[in-house]
Amino acid sequence: MTVEEARAQFPVLERIAYLNAGTFGPMPRAVLDAVRAALQRDAQEGRSGLPYFEEVMGLRDALRARLADMVSADPLQIALTSSTTEGCNIVLKGLGLASSDEIVTTSAEHFGLLGALSVSGARIVVVEPEPDAIRAAVTPRTRLLALSQVLWTTGGVLPVRELREETGVPVLIDGAQSVGAIPVDAAGVDFLTISGQKWLCGPDSTGALVVAEPEALRVAWPSSFSQAGYDVDGTFEPRPGAARFEPGWWPASSLAGLLAALDVRPDWAFERAALVAEGCRSLLAPRVDLVTPEPRSTLVAFRAPGDPSELVASLNARDVHVREIPGTGLVRVSCGWWTSDGDLERLLAALPA
Repeated sequence: MTVEEARAQFPVLERIAYLNAGTFGPMPRAVLDAVRAALQRDAQEGRSGLPYFEEVMGLRDALRARLADMVSADPLQIALTSSTTEGCNIVLKGLGLASSDEIVTTSAEHFGLLGALSVSGARIVVVEPEPDAIRAAVTPRTRLLALSQVLWTTGGVLPVRELREETGVPVLIDGAQSVGAIPVDAAGVDFLTISGQKWLCGPDSTGALVVAEPEALRVAWPSSFSQAGYDVDGTFEPRPGAARFEPGWWPASSLAGLLAALDVRPDWAFERAALVAEGCRSLLAPRVDLVTPEPRSTLVAFRAPGDPSELVASLNARDVHVREIPGTGLVRVSCGWWTSDGDLERLLAALPA
């Protein structure tokens, strides 16, 4: 599949330089078709009966297997969630932390992770998003490192697996800006959250949680999917694997849509996205104050004269979609495997002289 053929799968790219996958990815036509077909089936044939239930459960199994393959995990380590935020909450609730425990995180985290940390019961230690600062903050009371693999603000990449190995402390990775954007290997980490609607280009409210050792994490938020059998007092036998943490039902349309999104990804997606991001930095460097973390991902952040929110609105009005990072003065560009040189040239042309 050529770049042109790949781009042709996204109707939005016919008009818009879509550079905001860090919020929501562009939706391929195949996702729309799969969602529409599943909803049509539900409307015409109903959502009941054993064959229907078995069909949906089969889609759940298929999706766990596909996501596991993407991050080099076992399907039994995958729980389906509605978001990375939900995954973070499942982990933090399940750890059962107390005020005598500490969690080390950074000052560049998204509230999707921070909110879960704030109600965990543990003391939160916040440091700069630098490996040395994270290592130095670890004490005998540290129970968890809670970190983004790719910082949503600047696109910097943290060495999460190395930090796990060096400190011996379990790590919860917010994978919202990494899974689907850069190669991610879940081996050697304890918890990894996945967003389905960002870099994977799936339907809204889709995602997953990877749990390396499901039996070691308490089910603190049980649903019907949590149990393989239960008593009248609510005592239950947990389902095998991480599926015990799944908080609820997904419609068949969402399952089919995310599977369809995974099918459209070309083999060269990661290499192309990295190349495009570096091309974006080269184009922007003479015109703006570019942030260049090392190592870095497919997010490109910069500062330009004037109000960033006004700049984003101005770009949006010219069909160039980027976003502001509130409170930082940064404008963020998301470069995906679908991004063309023409998209980047439109961005450059729309910037103030």
